[in-house]
Amino acid sequence: MSRSLARHRARHDPHRGGRDDGPIFVIQQHDASTLHYDFRLEVEGVLKSWAVPKGPSTDPRDKRLAIPTADHPLAYADFEGVIPAGQYGAGSVLIWDRGHYRNLQESEDAPSIAEQLADGHATIWLEGHKLRGGYALIHTRLEKGKDWLLVKIDDAAADARRNPVSTEPASVVSGRTLAQVAAEEED
Repeated sequence: MSRSLARHRARHDPHRGGRDDGPIFVIQQHDASTLHYDFRLEVEGVLKSWAVPKGPSTDPRDKRLAIPTADHPLAYADFEGVIPAGQYGAGSVLIWDRGHYRNLQESEDAPSIAEQLADGHATIWLEGHKLRGGYALIHTRLEKGKDWLLVKIDDAAADARRNPVSTEPASVVSGRTLAQVAAEEED
């Protein structure tokens, strides 16, 4: 196989979403009825979404609750602003982090992210502005059957001392805080 053909096939690998950089992820800080972080992964043309009340961690010892929410269209990955009162999810939203991700299961016959999610355990590598490294989404399969855990994998990017949720509150797009988003949208 020629090198150019190999590069083309690697760029268009179905496990990578068909783009050079891979599928996108976005984490939106959302001040709705309660403050939380919406963790979203591009999977099969939509943003699969989980509400993470405490936000993501860089400490592998932390197991963060991740509550599945409705899928969102890909265009929602660029939303930063205020959802008006009376609408689903009313409140301020900012893009806390975003980037691309890749499937950590890289063999020829590795399951896609959609298949891993259906099986209840997905492992991904994030390349964001604030978060980098391996993360696992694990279905708890407890009585309610809905909840997941978001866990940082113990790798070179893990850092138990770092707490980006509290030390890096600004949007990676606008540099604004949630309070600034809310105030500017009122004007």
